Amino acid sequence: MDAPKPWHLYLLLCRNGSYYAGITNDLERRFQAHQRGTGARYTRANPPLELLASHPYVDRAAASRAEWQLKQQPRARKLAWLLAQPHDDIGSQPADASITPA
Repeated sequence: MDAPKPWHLYLLLCRNGSYYAGITNDLERRFQAHQRGTGARYTRANPPLELLASHPYVDRAAASRAEWQLKQQPRARKLAWLLAQPHDDIGSQPADASITPA
């Protein structure tokens, strides 16, 4: 049996200059859904331009807690906060790994 996929907290830069934060266990699929307008209601009105950063978490609960903490940060600190999260052994990737829009 395959190991469960890690959950990711991600931060998008939207066309209107705003940030959008969310969680997923399939980062590429979720980013594409946001681009197609089938993701969140917010990104339908404000399409994403790029994935600024992402960070893996062991499970959905940990990713949700981190999302809440990220959303408590003022805009000026959101990206720095996410990039500063410590990496653990979840097949860590650099936090600023981006997905190129299709």
